[in-house]
Amino acid sequence: MRRFDIREEFYLDGKPIKILSGAVHYFRIHPDSWYHSLYNLKALGFNTVETYVPWNLHEASEGQFDFEGILDIEGFLRSAQNLGLYAIIRPSPYICAEWDFGGLPAWLLEKNLRVRSCDSEFLKYVSRYYDVLLPKLARHQLEQGGNILMFQIENEYGSYGEDKAYLRALRHLMDEKGLTAPYFTSDGPWQATLRAGSLIEDDILVTGNFGSKARENFANMQAFFRQHNKKWPLMCMEFWDGWFNRWREPIIKRQPQEAADAVIDLVKRGSINLYMFHGGTNFGFMNGCSARGQIDLPQITSYDFDAILDEAGNPTQKFYVLQERMKQVFPDLSYAKPLVKPSMALEAIPLSAKVSLFNTLENVSGCQEAFYPKNMEALGQETGYILYRTRLKKDKEEPEKIRLIDARDRAQLFLNGEPAAVQYQNEIGEDIFLRLEEADNQLDILVENMGRVNYGHKLTAPTQKKGIGRGVMADLHFIGGWKMYPLAFKDISNIDYSAGWQEQQPSFYRFDFNCEEPEDTYLDMSGFGKGAAFINGHCLGRFWNVGPTLSLYLPKGFLNRGSNTVTLFETEGIYQDHLHLADKPIFKEVEHGLKS
Repeated sequence: MRRFDIREEFYLDGKPIKILSGAVHYFRIHPDSWYHSLYNLKALGFNTVETYVPWNLHEASEGQFDFEGILDIEGFLRSAQNLGLYAIIRPSPYICAEWDFGGLPAWLLEKNLRVRSCDSEFLKYVSRYYDVLLPKLARHQLEQGGNILMFQIENEYGSYGEDKAYLRALRHLMDEKGLTAPYFTSDGPWQATLRAGSLIEDDILVTGNFGSKARENFANMQAFFRQHNKKWPLMCMEFWDGWFNRWREPIIKRQPQEAADAVIDLVKRGSINLYMFHGGTNFGFMNGCSARGQIDLPQITSYDFDAILDEAGNPTQKFYVLQERMKQVFPDLSYAKPLVKPSMALEAIPLSAKVSLFNTLENVSGCQEAFYPKNMEALGQETGYILYRTRLKKDKEEPEKIRLIDARDRAQLFLNGEPAAVQYQNEIGEDIFLRLEEADNQLDILVENMGRVNYGHKLTAPTQKKGIGRGVMADLHFIGGWKMYPLAFKDISNIDYSAGWQEQQPSFYRFDFNCEEPEDTYLDMSGFGKGAAFINGHCLGRFWNVGPTLSLYLPKGFLNRGSNTVTLFETEGIYQDHLHLADKPIFKEVEHGLKS
């Protein structure tokens, strides 16, 4: 039986081992590309892969679990083991990861509980999730013939709370449900976070997260260890070799040589997990959101992260520079030439059909009715959009004052089918004046959930409930009599393109093309406004012409040999009669700004 131990060093089968790990999130990469990314990690000279586990994908709807396709974590672990890679798994309920709600399921927002705490109601749902997840992981532990070395209990908890009863409850659940490999916590490498977020008193390994200054940060960690009479190996569980990006802000870059030098400096002193080795893509509506004062700043679909591999999984200049430096400093490791996937371009795919959302609404959504509008979570919806519809009576000749109360995140108002106003989170609640031309008028409000925060105090804030909150006011009273159409777009096969199209309305656009030899490609969205893109029914993610990206990565694995369909849901009335596929990503120069 194989064994992994943590003493003054890491030991594998009784011999010291330096962990050289890279983060590869299986849920951000098409399964057809798992081998490609993992091979390149091994080719770099590394020996371990690390991944989070997103609760909100595995249990998107309460009590319904999914471990198929892109969520087949066991298949991912087998792919890694077949390549000779060990694994570090981070199955904590909260993962951050610039992922919607930090990986917590949105349906928790409708429960009377406190997340990330010893609240028994929260732990009840964690336990039910672990009943399904942890046995799958347990059989891949090293001592059971698998490749998992260790598990994370919670993620950067010292940057959120200090509820040690909660941390111990998670550990107990992990023990109870079959995990026997060593545990660890990971936090910022300074006294306050290490004290609050660790279980050092319970002899649980403490690791640090940082992107530079290895000497200084490891010294802080060693000082913390000495306070508790611990002699442990030093490990950076997240070495940030790049960074994530938000809408309207420039792409963040880190110079390859500087990054490689920082990695080598760290690896000489301890073990490392590169965050990220391959960033991948926030498919669907899973991008997270940064909390900045009163404003939440959504992140983009691409999770390229300026990582060691690019979004498609191909080696960047950082890979080659780092591999060369590794060869110089650690010549006895095993290295290989990385794999490089081809990409393809396809010009001018003609528009096949288009239809306005309002004209095919009943085909893409059911309708729920209530006197007052309900938020997204109350309607049983996790992500996407909601269309709210009501009637407005004309009470005067002058423009009528309308106010949205607690609507999130972006609201488009249409009066009798015509665009009337757009408000973002920081504007919602301000007066909107509408001139009611008819005695009886139709008011439509399309509300977009642009992503829930993934880090910080706002995890417990009411602002993470999306859609319309307390209601909508006309003059000084709340408006009643609402129809609500959830638009999660899990199934877009029933769109009726014969129902008619109207300018300046949210609409669907279909582009059909044939491809006999599919390769990775990029949807060129530079001629479109804002919305979401689908390939053969799979949601690739959001696009927006504000930048910094003007394309969406389309993995080969989502393409058919033969006929394919791209469907765009565009909300601004900005579209093109042709769609282009590019062989590389397209960017837009933007100035740094806070407005989302």
